[in-house]
Parts: sequence; structure tokens; C-alpha cells
Amino acid sequence: MAHAQMTDVCPIECRQGAITILQTLRFAGFETYFAGGCVRDRLLSKAPTEYDIATSARPDDIKALFPKARSVGEVFGVMLVRSNHHMYDVATFRSDGPYSDKRHPDIVSFSDAEHDAARRDFTINGMFEDPIEETIIDYVDGQNDMGNRLIRAIGDPRQRIREDHLRMLRAIRFAARLEFSIEPETADAIRECSSELAGVSRERIGEELKKMLTDQNRGVAAWEVQYLGLDHVIFAEDSCRNAPTRVGRLPANATYATALAAWILDRYTSDSDLLGIASQWRSQLLLSNKVHEEVCSILTIHQHLFAWDTLGIAAQKRVAGSELCMSALAIVQCEDRPLFVHIHRAITNLERTGISPDRLITGNDLLEAGMPPSSTLGNILEAVYDAQLEGSLKTRDDAISLALAMYSDFQDS
Repeated sequence: MAHAQMTDVCPIECRQGAITILQTLRFAGFETYFAGGCVRDRLLSKAPTEYDIATSARPDDIKALFPKARSVGEVFGVMLVRSNHHMYDVATFRSDGPYSDKRHPDIVSFSDAEHDAARRDFTINGMFEDPIEETIIDYVDGQNDMGNRLIRAIGDPRQRIREDHLRMLRAIRFAARLEFSIEPETADAIRECSSELAGVSRERIGEELKKMLTDQNRGVAAWEVQYLGLDHVIFAEDSCRNAPTRVGRLPANATYATALAAWILDRYTSDSDLLGIASQWRSQLLLSNKVHEEVCSILTIHQHLFAWDTLGIAAQKRVAGSELCMSALAIVQCEDRPLFVHIHRAITNLERTGISPDRLITGNDLLEAGMPPSSTLGNILEAVYDAQLEGSLKTRDDAISLALAMYSDFQDS
């Protein structure tokens, strides 16, 4: 669903827009509250990043009050309403029928706030807020679980999971991000139902995993995924019991690709086919070409970093000049602090002579010098650039002379 998102937006303005909608519905005689994540975040003293509004008003009532409202799931009673320059989900209180597709209820019936709370996933997401009276309406004991820092399914956890198998991953994501624990019965249900995650689309799984791994508590999430046995379905691999230490020690701003590379290194030995594993993960998580290429580059650079002192100056500069070198180095820092410091100092020294200087010559220069077009030109250009990186070439003329000599040697061989 779409929500009122706040990035560069003032949280006060966003909340006021939601209150304006709520008051309009109430003045028309409809019971209306804030619902779900915005209530949870307020109780955690965090400025909500999205607002959902739940009401007794039916979709037709909402349209009548907000003529420009758009349907984003009218069969489920969800309308999109604009207020104060922001968009908000406004949903009718409902009860859900069976979930045959393990994602959406087959039928819904409009009901009241108490039944609406009962059909939600976790108690911390099942509360309502009355922002006018400044009170919390809690039918599911969510405030108590908030106080105990617990993620607990509403009602029967197995039923909640059977309705939508992705809730297993959502439980882990909430637990990691909020630094809560998963309540034992809910955790047992996740472990028992882990194989059912295979019925969820790879796209949805990938999206959920990306949210986990781009959060600063990604290490906890990775551990819970393994501990509860979901990794064998997510990656189509045997479950792993290796502690995801690299993932957990990455800097807070580490990228998705960096976290994936670190997790692969946590799960496998250095002599494994890491690039083949990255390809398997690409398929399982429907990674974009860009993310997959970044993961492969980070793994390759990581391997070079552990062989740093065996590389020549040119090779070291090529590694250090890579766009993703710092990502790979961040993983090294998690594994071998002395090696990280050693390489970091070495890169600082290399910067004094230029890590990625502009090339002295191009392919056009070689053609102008009389070399015929061939596949050999590319190899010669790279060899000349290595000599430049080593510091043995200073001018364009020197570079062309070396290239001509290399071409002559090639012709004679």
C-alpha cells in the first residue's frame, strides 16, 4: 500500500495532514483513528515515517467526503486521500476471510475497530491512536508487548503465518530494527512453518531482505533468519549455523550489495565458488544487474585485498581505484583489523603518486602511430597503463614509444 512518506518533509506537517483527514471523517459521524506503524513509532518516541488512518466510513463515504480520493484497494476498503500536500491510506475497519493465495484475503467484511485489530499481524502493529484525545485504543495488548520489547503474533501465530507467509520475515525485520525479541510461541511457529516461505514470490522475499540488510541492525536479522531456518528457502541452500559476524560488524551506512557480500563470506569458506554463490543469490532474490555486479566486484576485490602484499604497485592501484574498494575494505575491517590498517595506510601512500591518473594514451593515439586495428591494441593499452601506474612512464611520448615496442615484440613472436 501507499503511505504518507516523510523524507525531507516536516513530521509535524505530515501529522497535521493526517489529523485533518481524521477530523473530517469524525465530523461526518465516523469513528476514525490512526492505525498500525505510526502508533507503534509514537509509543517508541520516534517521529512516524508514514500514517495509516482506519475508519468506520465505507469507500463510498470516503469518496463523498474527499471527491479526489483514489482507490488503491477498494475491495479491501482502502482509499488514497491527499491532505496538506501528502498522501494517506484511509482504510475501512474490516475482518478478513481465508487467504488462499497466502497474501490477500479471499473475502473481506467491513466491521469495527476491535475486529480490525484482530486481523492484523503483530500486537505492536495492532493498536489505534486517537490524536484528539491523545489516547491509545489497544484491543491486542500491544502496549504490554511494547513494554516487554516483544514481537508477538495477534491470536494464533500459526494462523497469522498461514494467512501470509511473508509475516515470518516481517517478524524478524521488526525484531531486529526495534531491538525486540520474538515471543517464543511466535518463534516456534516461524520455525515450524519455515518451509512454507517457498510459496512466497522471490520478489517479495528479496524486498523484505533488502529492508533488513540496509538497516544498521542487519546482523541480528541475518542471525534470526538462519536461527529460525528460513535461509534454506531464501537461498535454496542448506541452513547455515555460522554466526554472521561480518554482516553484524559492518558500518551503519553499508550498502545492500556490501551486506550481501559479507553474508556470503560469513556462510562460506574462502575456497568456495563465491561468484557462483552470488549468481545463485541473484536468482533467488531477483537482484538487479547492478546489485549483482556490485556483489561480485566486492567479493573479487576482497580476495585481492587478502593478497595485498603479493600485488605489484599497478595491481594495488587498480584495486584501490575501484569504485567498490571501500566496500570490500569495510568487510576486511570486520575480519582482520591489522590488515585493514595496513592496507589503508598503503592506499594513503599510493594516493601521493595518483591511484587512478588519466591515461597518457588512448586507442586513437595508437592508430595514429601506425598500429592497425586489432584485439592486441587493448592488451597493449592496459600494459602501458600498468607501466604508468608503476611510475615508469611520465609523458605521452614515452607511452607511445613503449606501446610501439610492445607491438613490435608481438609481431616478432
